[in-house]
Amino acid sequence: MGRNPATGGPGNGPGLTGHPVSTPRDAFSTAIDAYLSFLRIERGLADATLRAYASDLDDFAASRGAAAAWADGPDLARRYLAARARRGAGADAGLAPASLRRRAACIRGFYKFAFGDGLITVDIASRLDLPRQQRLLPDTLTVDEVERLLEASGGAPGTGHRPATSDGRRLRDRALLELLYASGLRVSEALGLDVEHLLVDAGLVRVFGKGGKERVVPVGEVALAWLSRYLSWPRPAWLTAGDRPDGAGTPLFITSRGSRMLRTQAWSIVKEAAAAAGIDAPVSPHTLRHSFATHLLEGGADLRVVQELLGHATIATTQLYTHVTGERVREVYARAHPRA
Repeated sequence: MGRNPATGGPGNGPGLTGHPVSTPRDAFSTAIDAYLSFLRIERGLADATLRAYASDLDDFAASRGAAAAWADGPDLARRYLAARARRGAGADAGLAPASLRRRAACIRGFYKFAFGDGLITVDIASRLDLPRQQRLLPDTLTVDEVERLLEASGGAPGTGHRPATSDGRRLRDRALLELLYASGLRVSEALGLDVEHLLVDAGLVRVFGKGGKERVVPVGEVALAWLSRYLSWPRPAWLTAGDRPDGAGTPLFITSRGSRMLRTQAWSIVKEAAAAAGIDAPVSPHTLRHSFATHLLEGGADLRVVQELLGHATIATTQLYTHVTGERVREVYARAHPRA
């Protein structure tokens, strides 16, 4: 039942009278299209998110009996989610817990919309429970590991000769990683920064997080020093080479051609630095954000302050890091106390 969320689903063939025949599947498809349009126009969801929702609902719509029973009650959705929860069965490995929860939330949101818009007469959404969310402890690095990773990213002072493009990339990479760890930004937030969002003199950065929510976060002196070097060179040279203007609205982190950096590039930078630093654990840009929060709490920072710095909507999300620091305390105690 593949669809483009911007254009909708397939049309219907004519019946014996020459007019389109309406079927339960048509009604289901129409309801899904209406929901996706609502998410795009009213909620303003990103294209990638819309594609994920469309894929989830198409899979649900293709399940056995969905076309006939989708509007009757919650049993169909419950059976579908139960089947998707079974992992390791033949070629269909099922969904991981986080993916299953997202799929369930998508289906429940669809039913809430359908009932609110009068497309169905049964409030199915209120009778669907989301799977319990796993409280997975975030992966973090020690302070020593972070320092090794940052050093491995490069950006060493020049030797007096004309710098090469690769030297500029290493300096930019170092500035990016220093900022991620110094301010706990999501990689999307860091790469979405324009040059005017970095307030070097004030030691602050204006960040636009999830839902466009703005927050102002301090930037440490070490990160500011690397950022200032990057802003002096190579960034201006790259903008000139790409025939791009500088000033308000220009990306802070750019490629050697003057275009805004991509997430995939940032991931590669972190992976390569971790490998060069000899860190075997899985490391991603988000690992630096987790490490930022954990190290702040271990240093005695207030939980509410960390919540504000991270841009978490609720304190419950930030409290997850207290479990990490608790594990660290027990590890230190076990190593240090003679009768542990």
